[in-house]
This record gives sequence, structure tokens and C-alpha cells, in this order.
Amino acid sequence: MSVPTFVLRVWLPDRPGALGAVASRIGAVRGDLVGIDILETGGGRAIDELAVELPEERLVPLLVQEVGEVDGVDVEEVRSVDGPLPDPRLDALETAAVLVEQTHVVDLLEVLTSEAQRDFAADWAAVVTLQDGNVLVSTGEPPEPVWLAAFLNGSASSTTAANGDAGPDDVAFAMFASGDVALVLGRDGKAFRARERRQLLALAKVAGHRWTELTVSREKLAAS
Repeated sequence: MSVPTFVLRVWLPDRPGALGAVASRIGAVRGDLVGIDILETGGGRAIDELAVELPEERLVPLLVQEVGEVDGVDVEEVRSVDGPLPDPRLDALETAAVLVEQTHVVDLLEVLTSEAQRDFAADWAAVVTLQDGNVLVSTGEPPEPVWLAAFLNGSASSTTAANGDAGPDDVAFAMFASGDVALVLGRDGKAFRARERRQLLALAKVAGHRWTELTVSREKLAAS
């Protein structure tokens, strides 16, 4: 029988012993800490995602209460895990491998959006042209092209665009190397953190290079 597994996104004081205190509270409700993913640090705090196995799902409210009682710790979100425990590093490698295997531009973009939506637990994902916000491929329900165009043109001009830090917390984007196409993700009420934004930049870099290879090959074939 599978063991109920949950991921807690928590804010912790960036000090020795804080994580140990949280792990102790998890053990107090008969939980087992089976994974830790550091999403962001700064300002004296760290944002971590903790994978926890519980003997019973009904213990989740008690788990949240116990963890929240640790001094300086806040629980931002709890979500259940269906199937194998996600491994962001392995997921990123597997997605990159699938992208470089694609031999057609449309297939590349469709795989990119579907894999990105899954890897980042996004509500929607879209490949968008910067000039007019035209959605080339999407999954979920992205905003209207007018909004996407305004968002991308405003964010792309920001000094933090190269790090993927521009824009609202619950929207993330990364531009292709060509500079006129971007991968945009959104998830309602759940912020994208620094590690996730860096991962998205790397994903777009892989997809952008493959996009360029396929586009150049197609142009050479058409000219021959």
C-alpha cells in the first residue's frame, strides 16, 4: 500500500537548528521527512519544500499546526503527491532530454509547454511572441494576448529580466536565445521562487537552442 505523501512549502529562519526543530515536529505526528528542496534564501529566511510521508491523511492539519509552532516558521502551502515523489533535478534533466529529441518545431513547443506545466505545477504554460503576445502553443488557460504582450514587453525591459525575476510573483517567464519568443508560466496564488526561476531559464535555453537548430534546418531545406 502506498504511504500518503505531502509537500510542505515552509518559511524558516536561516539559522542553525531551525530545520532540525521542524523535523522534530514532523516526527511528533509520526511523519517521516523524506525530501528537502531549498527554493530560496535571503533576508534571514529560507523557503524550503519538505516532502513528508504520513501514516494517515487525517494527520495533515495536525502536521501543519505542529510545524507552524516552531519559532519563526510559517507554512505557505501543503499539497498531496500522487505517484512517485517529484525530484526537481531529475525532472529537469528528463525534460531537457525529451526536448532535444524533437524533430519538428510544433512538437518541440508542445512538449515544452506540457512538461513545463507539470514540472512547475503551473496552472498554465504558453510559448508567446514578444511583439504581439501571440500564443504559439499553450496548455491550460493563459491570459489574453494583449495582457501577455504588455507583461512581456514591460518585464523584458527590466534590469532583472536576465535572471527571470521581473513581473508578478505568480507569473514566471524566460526568453529564447532568439530574443523574440518567450516561455511564460502562471499559477494562481503561488509564487515562483528563485530556484524555480533559474530552472525555467535553463529550460528555455535548451528549448531555444533546439528551436534555432530546427528553424535553420527548415530554412536550408526550403532553399535547396
